[in-house]
Amino acid sequence: MRSVLSLTVNGRGREDLVADNMLLLDYLRDVLGLTGTKQGCDGGECGACTVLVDDQPRLACSTLAHQVAGKRVETIEGLAKRGRLSVLQQAFHEKLGTQCGFCTPGMIMAAEALLRRNPDPSRDEIKAALAGNLCRCTGYVKIIESVETAARAREAAE
Repeated sequence: MRSVLSLTVNGRGREDLVADNMLLLDYLRDVLGLTGTKQGCDGGECGACTVLVDDQPRLACSTLAHQVAGKRVETIEGLAKRGRLSVLQQAFHEKLGTQCGFCTPGMIMAAEALLRRNPDPSRDEIKAALAGNLCRCTGYVKIIESVETAARAREAAE
C-alpha cells in the first residue's frame, strides 16, 4: 500500500506518495535523489546512512519513511548553504577527515548533531558521538581532529 508522506527535508516541505514499507534511505536516495546518504551495511551497524531527524541522529536504513512524517529531516546536502560548505564540512576537507569518503556523510551528520547540542565537546564526547559510525580508511584521528576544528571555528564565529 501507498500513502502520502508529509515532512520537511533540508528545509523544504514535501508531500509524496510513498509505499508504506519504504525505508527512509530509499526515499531520500530514490525518490528525492539525495544520494549523499549512503547505503552501507543495511543493518544499522555502520552509520553511513545517518541523517538528522528533528536535530537527532537517525539511521535511515532502519527507519521507515512514514516514521518521520511531520518531522524535519536533514541530509548532508542540507548542510551547505548557497553553495558554500558548512563549517563542519570545510573542517573535514581541510583536516583530511575524509579518505574514500563513503562514511563521511554519516560521520558529518553525527558530528553535526553533537555540535548542535554541545558546541564545545571534549575528545571523549566526540568519540562517543561517533561511536556508531564506522570508517575503514582513516583510523579516526583525522575525523576527530576535523570535529574539534569545526567546534573551534564555530566558537570563534560567535
